[in-house]
Amino acid sequence: MDLPYTEPYKIKAVEPIHHSNREQRERWIREARYNLFNLPSDHVFIDLLTDSGTGAMSQDQWAAIMTGDESYAGSRSFYELKETITSITGFEFVLPAHQGRAAENVLFSTLIKEGDVVPGNAHFDTTKGHIEFRKAMALDCTIDIASDTVAYHPFKGNLDIDKLEKAVKKYGKQRIPMIIATITCNSTGGQPVSMENLRQVKNFADRHGIPLFYDAARFAENAYFIKTREKEYAELPVIEIIREMFSLADGMTMSSKKDGLVNIGGFLAMNDEKLYKEASRFSIMFEGFLSYGGMAGRDMAALAAGLKEAVTLDFLESRVRQVHYLGNLLKKFNIPLQEPFGGHAIFVNARKMLSGVPQEEYIAQTLAIELYLESGVRAVEIGTLLADRHPQTREERYPALEMVRLAIPRRVYTNNHMDYIAAALQNIYQRRETIRSGYRIVSEAPIMRHFTVELEPA
Repeated sequence: MDLPYTEPYKIKAVEPIHHSNREQRERWIREARYNLFNLPSDHVFIDLLTDSGTGAMSQDQWAAIMTGDESYAGSRSFYELKETITSITGFEFVLPAHQGRAAENVLFSTLIKEGDVVPGNAHFDTTKGHIEFRKAMALDCTIDIASDTVAYHPFKGNLDIDKLEKAVKKYGKQRIPMIIATITCNSTGGQPVSMENLRQVKNFADRHGIPLFYDAARFAENAYFIKTREKEYAELPVIEIIREMFSLADGMTMSSKKDGLVNIGGFLAMNDEKLYKEASRFSIMFEGFLSYGGMAGRDMAALAAGLKEAVTLDFLESRVRQVHYLGNLLKKFNIPLQEPFGGHAIFVNARKMLSGVPQEEYIAQTLAIELYLESGVRAVEIGTLLADRHPQTREERYPALEMVRLAIPRRVYTNNHMDYIAAALQNIYQRRETIRSGYRIVSEAPIMRHFTVELEPA
């Protein structure tokens, strides 16, 4: 018989987690004002809130931490990190930052001004927040099929070239300082962008003289899907696919807490020396000197090691297989999901699962709370709460998709944990008709409200 697939690592250290009962969880979520971000981690059994900074580091990364150079200027760890980033991406100029949203802050402070329009494929929360904070507009140009969760398309993260053309025609290229391609696209379900589409977007951008930047937090996962879903790349090594991907961009921001396999860190990279020098001013103002940028030397050393591991096929296959293991379990239980499955999370279609809950009562948040009450599993809402209010009218924005994201930390949980998560969702699915109401807002911040919002049962 064929030997079954096994993970390409063994476990050296364990971290205890603890069960709770329903009565405790009801009290804890009430005390958290029905915001899962407010829960102490000790009140969570399996934490799928995010895959950002929650992964397990390897022995090589922990060893690198001990060799970190903490010099304020000219840190050896920075030069090692820069060399690694350049060898993987081809970008010559690198500005470290303490995490991805900090890299966005530096780049957007350099390029975006009030009244600008920034097209992209379903900008994620911090990206959209930074754009709207500057009184600019984040314009979603994702292909339409991305919002049809049952339709099959191998690259639901793709940008629609016709939508980009209409944006230039409507707003003028002088108001478009950049195009952002998020690889993979988190807001559409961790969906990848094809190499063919990236080439099309690059051709469009060059034709109009608009820079193309990647939000590259999950660039390695995107390359894996290009290898497995785009025939002409099936035989190419992952690193070659990655280098071709980055050759089509003018620069990138990176939250290293995803495919960098570290608990903190990020960077901004590009080939334009003039832009680098302009961005350096904001990097020094917001993050720190150019050779540490808000990161400790030890964290830069761990990131250099992590990036090398993240681009290996063994790691990526193990990573994606576990995500798809959970997805296939849920599919057997008839849980409505975004398909095909992405690389870092499974996205549950909350609108289909809880069809009796009005959208104005935050369907996806309701399902995420039900999952916590049922099992102690913490997930996150990707729906109306995250969509936030319109920055000018302050009206609710109702997205096409109401999803609960089950973001799986890298190298942390076993497939037994995936079985537990699937059983909990099956239990909710079986009583879904009894869930007829959701929640209303008691208090909210003016931007990126989902992090701190306070709710009560509707």
